[in-house]
Order: sequence, then structure tokens, then C-alpha cells
Amino acid sequence: MAISDFYPTIQSAFKIYYSLLTAHHPHSLSTFAFIFAAMNYQQTIAYLFAQLPMYSRIGAAAYKEDLHNSIALCNALNNPQTKFKSIHIAGTNGKGSTSHMLAAMLQQAGYKTGLYTSPHLKDFRERIKINGEMIDQDFVVDFVQRTQTISETIEPSFFELTMAMAFDYFAQQQVDIAIIETGLGGRLDSTNIITPILSIITNIGYDHMNILGDTLEKIAGEKAGIIKPGVPVVIGEWLPETKPIFVSKATQCNAPIYFASDNYIADELVLTTQTLHCSITGSTSYLKENFILDLNGIYQAKNLCSVLYAESILLQHGFTINKAAEKYALANTKRLTGLHGRWDVIGQNPMLVLDVAHNEDGIKQVLEQIKWINKNEPAIHRTVHFVIGMVKDKEVSTVLSLLPANAVYYFTNAHIPRALPADELQIKSAAFNLKGDCFDDVNAAIKVAKQGAAKEDLIIVCGSIFLVGEVEM
Repeated sequence: MAISDFYPTIQSAFKIYYSLLTAHHPHSLSTFAFIFAAMNYQQTIAYLFAQLPMYSRIGAAAYKEDLHNSIALCNALNNPQTKFKSIHIAGTNGKGSTSHMLAAMLQQAGYKTGLYTSPHLKDFRERIKINGEMIDQDFVVDFVQRTQTISETIEPSFFELTMAMAFDYFAQQQVDIAIIETGLGGRLDSTNIITPILSIITNIGYDHMNILGDTLEKIAGEKAGIIKPGVPVVIGEWLPETKPIFVSKATQCNAPIYFASDNYIADELVLTTQTLHCSITGSTSYLKENFILDLNGIYQAKNLCSVLYAESILLQHGFTINKAAEKYALANTKRLTGLHGRWDVIGQNPMLVLDVAHNEDGIKQVLEQIKWINKNEPAIHRTVHFVIGMVKDKEVSTVLSLLPANAVYYFTNAHIPRALPADELQIKSAAFNLKGDCFDDVNAAIKVAKQGAAKEDLIIVCGSIFLVGEVEM
């Protein structure tokens, strides 16, 4: 059973506990101090999940459309974000993979490297790492206790408090550099109080349209909000609608701007079960270099171009990354940083894949991967089985319209309030001739899929990061 199943109980318990304490000690200013002092790590995490508005759990209601809380929190902590160098990464898709590849490269080169990403799959501490090691549990407990007064005053969201925790941890641990991934958008994202040495925007697609806008231009404008005065920015991919937005913002900020897709060409892709082999050619130098990635989605070749361009800028900033460190890091990113859920093959005969694709562009990438596999193994006739669950505030119909009618479907849902119930997803899917049974638990769905699939078939779990996070491995 997931911890989300206990959210209502945990929340009610804290409210009752608080009421009883304040009834007996109405004038005490240390009520929450008493509660927090008694907490262990699991109780602290339960408190964070239950009491703070959490976008991943409840959606847009948790989103704060300003940076006031972020600024107030960091002011209370003596502005830890100013005490380490950082790289800021935004984008619709690929920012997590790009963040982890860069982090792996820097830590392999000998730099003490912080990494802040979201959301987590299994453990809250996945969000905050140094050299691949998750934040210490005692630090989490201590941080929540130390920030109780400011938290009571400004009532931060889950993401705002977690962001401040990451910055405080990186400052105290004296990291050489930290990779900071935005949570949502860019301009008003809680992380956008940093002044990085480099910004990266991976790509722009349709996602979070209820918050970021309903056109590519509007979404690009929000993502471009991370561009800072004088700070170089790498754009991974651009579209005719988005390039002028980025150029305009960079010009306003007098920020050097670089387009990775204009300077690097990825080709000669070879996919294996656990690796992606590709060649990268410089469009001006025409020098070709071969790479092996353990992030084996074919879309990772595009992310690699952004990473390599970012690396070239870091070298100009005085960082030293030799070729041996670069190649090893890219071939071992998952092992070095703990990244999972990106075309993650966790079983064979039939092949079982986890992918956190949850929007239009992400699903298109999954379908392209399937096409690539079938093209390279034309003699094998395979059926594709989709174990799929989504959240209510995504463009569900758009995603469903992309999926093949000749696949087998297992409709399910994550155990969070934001999840679209499996039976509702099944009804919506029927309009697109997608047929299958409903399951309340993703693992039950996977079990039935494995029983019904032939050994040459492909089972893909996708549609929601939170669904993938509930898969038992």
C-alpha cells in the first residue's frame, strides 16, 4: 500500500493532535515545536505530504504564482542559494535526463555535485542528492524543525519547502556545483531565485497548459523566464514558434544564447536492451564522436546534444572534464545518479518497460521507440501491451488519440487524489477504440499483462510518473 493511501488519516491525525494541544496550551508558542521535536524521519515525511499543498498530489491548487515564499524561506536561511554555483534546467521533456547526465559527468570529473529534481519515484530523498547519494534523513528532520516558525507564518507549498531544503543542504555540504531542475514552468517556478552560471531549456511542448498557457509561444515565454542577465543559455530543441521567444528574452538579458540542435547532429543510433549507441557530429567542425549511453531511449540522443554543449560552456568557465570521465559518466548515468523510469527495461520475455512519459511529446517518443524496435527486428511479430494510468489535469484525450488501437490495454491509476480513476480512463479510451480491463493497482495490471503476453511481446507502463513510482521492482 502506498503512503498516499494514508494521506487523509495522517492529515486528520495532525489536526486532532494540534487541536488537543492548543486546547490545553492555548497561549503556548511552542505547540508545533513540541510536535516536530517528537517526530522521526517517517513522521516528518508524512507531515510534509499531508500538511503542505503538493502539486503532484492535488494539482494546480498547490501552485503558487509568485516567488514570495521562496524568497522569504531563503532569506530566513541566510540565502543558501548564493553560496554555491548552479546550473538551471527547464523544459517540457528531457530536463530530468539532462540534469542527471550533467550531474554524472561533473561528479565523475571529481566535483562535489548537488542534484535537485522532482518528483521522486520511490523515496522523497531522491529529490536531493550529492554525488548520487540521497540527502541524510536526519537533515530532513532537522530542517523541518528549524523552519517551523517561517513555515507557520507563510504556509509554503511542499515544493517551496523542499526547494529551500535542497539549497540549504547544498550550502551546508559545500558543493562545488548544483544542478537545479525546475518543477513547473520557469518564470514563476520556486527555483527561479537562483543566479546560475548556465541555463538550459531542453524543449517546448504542450504540458501544464492550464497553468503555463495554451500555445507554444506562451509556454516558451514561461520557460524562458529562467534566462538571467549575462548568463549563457543552451536551447536543446527549438520550433519556429519558440525560437523568437528565446532570442528576444536572451537579447533583453544580454545573455549569450546557443542552440544545441544547430551545432550537433546525432545519428548512427543503435539500440540494445540496456544501452543506446550513437554518433555526434559537430555541424561546424564535422568531427564525429561515438557515445554509449545507459539511458537507452532514442530520444536521449537529443538530450545528449544539450549536455555536450553545456559541457563546452562549463569548460570555458574553468571546469575540467576529461574524455574518460565524460564517456564513463554517460555510460553509467543510472548507476551514478540513480535515475530510473526513462525507457527502463526491468524484465525480459516479455520485455517490461517503465517510462514516465505522460504528455503528448513524451508519448510520441515512446511510440517512436516502439517503431524503432520493430524496424530493427522485422521478423518478430510482437503485440504491444500498455499498462496506462494518467492524472486528471493532463490532455488525456490528446494522449489517447496517439495510441494504437491494435495494442492491448490495462487501465489503472496511481493512488493519489489527482489520478484519473481507471474506469474513467477506460471510458475515455473507448472513444478512440482502445480496449482493455480496469485495475485499481498497477502491479495487478502488470501481473495480468505478463500472464497474457507472449515472450516476444512488449509491455509498457506509462502515462504518469506517479504510476511508475508505484511499480514494485
